[in-house]
Amino acid sequence: MPTHSIPYQNTGYFSKLICDYLAEDESLKPFYNRFPNLENFKHQIQEKQRSFSDEKRHLLSKRIMFQYGDNSISQSTLSNIDLLREPNTFTVTTGHQLNLFTGPLYFLYKIFSALNLAEQLNKAYPTSHFVPVYWMATEDHDFDEINYFNLFGKKVEWNRNAAGAVGELSTEGLKEVKEQLKKQFGESENAKKLVSLFADAYTKHNNLADATRFLANTLFYRRGLVIIDGNDAELKRCFIPYAEKELTENLSYKKVSETTQKLTDLGFSEQVHPREINLFYLNENLRERIIEQDGKFYINDTDLSFSKEEILKELHENPQRFSPNALLRPLYQEVILPNLCYIGGGGELAYWFQLKDYFNKLEVPFPILLLRNSALLVPKMLSEKMEKLKISIEDLFLPQHELITKHTQNISKIEIDFSKQKEFLKKQFKDLYELAKQTDASFLGAVGAQEKKQLNGLDNLEKRLLKAQKRKYAEELDRIKTLQNQLFPNQSLQERHLNFSEFYLEYGDGMLDLLKEKLNPLDYNFTVLEL
Repeated sequence: MPTHSIPYQNTGYFSKLICDYLAEDESLKPFYNRFPNLENFKHQIQEKQRSFSDEKRHLLSKRIMFQYGDNSISQSTLSNIDLLREPNTFTVTTGHQLNLFTGPLYFLYKIFSALNLAEQLNKAYPTSHFVPVYWMATEDHDFDEINYFNLFGKKVEWNRNAAGAVGELSTEGLKEVKEQLKKQFGESENAKKLVSLFADAYTKHNNLADATRFLANTLFYRRGLVIIDGNDAELKRCFIPYAEKELTENLSYKKVSETTQKLTDLGFSEQVHPREINLFYLNENLRERIIEQDGKFYINDTDLSFSKEEILKELHENPQRFSPNALLRPLYQEVILPNLCYIGGGGELAYWFQLKDYFNKLEVPFPILLLRNSALLVPKMLSEKMEKLKISIEDLFLPQHELITKHTQNISKIEIDFSKQKEFLKKQFKDLYELAKQTDASFLGAVGAQEKKQLNGLDNLEKRLLKAQKRKYAEELDRIKTLQNQLFPNQSLQERHLNFSEFYLEYGDGMLDLLKEKLNPLDYNFTVLEL
């Protein structure tokens, strides 16, 4: 099973921030704690162990078991939940939205990154235990981001009105989606498995959080994955002191703004903009920002308001009604988990970099940040086409116009690059400039103008020749465009568009086994897998 690795900076799909981080650029070191290599986990273990109480461990294990309810739990997952009670057990965590039927492929890559990192740490540090965790983003309220997935180039969509935290949404309307999938998947054995998985997840569970837990638990059943829902009153009780500081001191706004300024001064973009209060008020069909004005706390777009005393009383009596936003969720996660490492995509890591000083101020250990695995799955049929067309996988990462130009230049029997002619022309004009210096300034200007005109003429001839050669080889170039469009839908990464089901239909569980085997979370290269 051929595997290729491409440095992230050579793909053209990753930001300068992420490429600089992977290169361990000195300028970024103040924004993270430790770089993700096996040796650095030793110090991260020691730091987290000192700060995390046995009381929290027991509560965490108990609440996770409660959240699983009547789900079937594998022995490896049960063992990991139980191990969370032990002082030498730590987690590695990834998080993701509750996308319908997992959403894009990188959902799988995130979780396999966590599973494989936990395995590597268990081997490297045998006196400790490491548990892979999937944090379900049940409190998000962006329904339009999660209510669909792409299948065979079209959207499979769950249409309904939605408000409040998505994890609490009823699964009403998903039976119709299941019927639609039955027709699209076909009648193969793998198709029947997928329809059954969808039906069991979404038509036998009452809300989206329970459905997603069932789905992830089934897909990774024997791999020891532990799934957690942060929307839990008992777990949020641990977060009360931090939420109180947020309401009364605006601490995150101050510290994150300072750090963000340092990042932007280095030329990096702000990923998430901090607000004065980075908490939402959560209730049935409601998740709205908390806004403080003149000592009074208002719930945005509602008639609800609280005095300072009233909102603090509400926080202590009903902590489940206070929901961290994207900037505060990492803190909540690190407060309730014995976590060593957060695994996320480039955009996620970008906002974690904004948080380092804030964590330091609160004396909460800042986790190691690991870029999740990224992969391109290449079916055998497309590999054979690449071979026939003599196209390298690296070339397919180019923007399409660059790919077509490069391939035209490679296959053309005529030299299209006029660089030699331009250099020769420049040498001729160099002699003319020497001659011009012996006359007057007007002649010097005339020589310059003529040089520019003739170089522009060569540029135009080169472009016309390239255009003519593209017409000549149009049929082959169209095949290359089609090939690239199949592997890079909408000129973007496959992992951001395709759903796992397209590959599962062909390869079944073997696809999951392959990802588990081939994705190495500590190999900082883009992975290309030929199926």
